[in-house]
Amino acid sequence: MEKAVAMLAAERRRTLAETVRTRGRLEVAVAAAELRTSTETIRKDLIDLESRGLLRRVHGGALPPESLTFEPTIASRTQHAEEKRRIALRAVQQVPAQGAVFLDAGSTTLVLAELMPLPAGLIVFTNALTVAGALAARDFADCHTTGGRVRPTSLAEVGPQALRAFDDVRFDVAFVGTNAVSFSRGLCTPDPEEAAIKRAIITSADRVVLLADHGKFGRDSLVRYATLSDVDVVITGVEVLDEHRDALVEAGVELLLA
Repeated sequence: MEKAVAMLAAERRRTLAETVRTRGRLEVAVAAAELRTSTETIRKDLIDLESRGLLRRVHGGALPPESLTFEPTIASRTQHAEEKRRIALRAVQQVPAQGAVFLDAGSTTLVLAELMPLPAGLIVFTNALTVAGALAARDFADCHTTGGRVRPTSLAEVGPQALRAFDDVRFDVAFVGTNAVSFSRGLCTPDPEEAAIKRAIITSADRVVLLADHGKFGRDSLVRYATLSDVDVVITGVEVLDEHRDALVEAGVELLLA
């Protein structure tokens, strides 16, 4: 019987950790009602999960363990890989047969660069060395980078030189990524220089397509660089929470599920 209770506790704690990760926040009272247990039990679970670095307790609940300046390295951006591939495949349908497109730095835009058609009439701009490398590996000759300082964490080009690249250009479509989508603040990222580039990408495009796996919604980060009203299309996985889907629809963006 004790073993069964222990297994139940482990399952409950896995559920709590997953809730914090996907929703971006957990409230003790709500979790207790959903899991049909006491608030005291949930609090003890949160203490255990915090001791293992799986969340950060706050008054009334818990938040993800990352700070607002947290940023995963390129090598660690493998979470939701299958969902990101589905998102990229759906984004392929948004790539024009000719014209100029911009591919932002990010793990999902990298998958798009590996999968998208590359017709002769298409010009691709990017600030990501990973994206440029993927296109070069496909022998695509009409890829242009912004130049600028390369950030080791994301391999994105940033800084004044990169920003100057946007002075005299305009794109038919920009495919952008994000670290977080806060429904109170907007699209956010932990680095101010990357935020400046992302802002320039969005303001320089006739059409903006956000590629974001479901784990990015309901989260926050240090610097806001756009609001949802600046985005025309959001492509995410079918795993997106109903409450986040409703918030996106209410924001007036075109929502495509992959």
